[in-house]
Amino acid sequence: MSSKDQTDSVKTAPSPSVEAATLVPDVRLDAGLSGCGELTLLIFQAMKQLAPGQTLEVLAYDLAASVDIPAWCRQTRNSLLITDLATRPQRFVIQKQR
Repeated sequence: MSSKDQTDSVKTAPSPSVEAATLVPDVRLDAGLSGCGELTLLIFQAMKQLAPGQTLEVLAYDLAASVDIPAWCRQTRNSLLITDLATRPQRFVIQKQR
């Protein structure tokens, strides 16, 4: 395997943009150490309170959140606007679509 092939196979989270740093979410959810099922339930409950177009910032310490939250967004068809895995807690911003 060439060096280029190895580089292409490594997936990294996008770095937050300047716009991401200035985005003010409508609601913040500090999920603490909640994992998988509990984390997605907390997100679901928070998203129910939002109108379409509003945003939810999720702060999570669980390392699996980097997989669980994008999967939840795909399944529910909500937009994952920001993924910041470089911070502790990890930061995600989700926009409600419907």
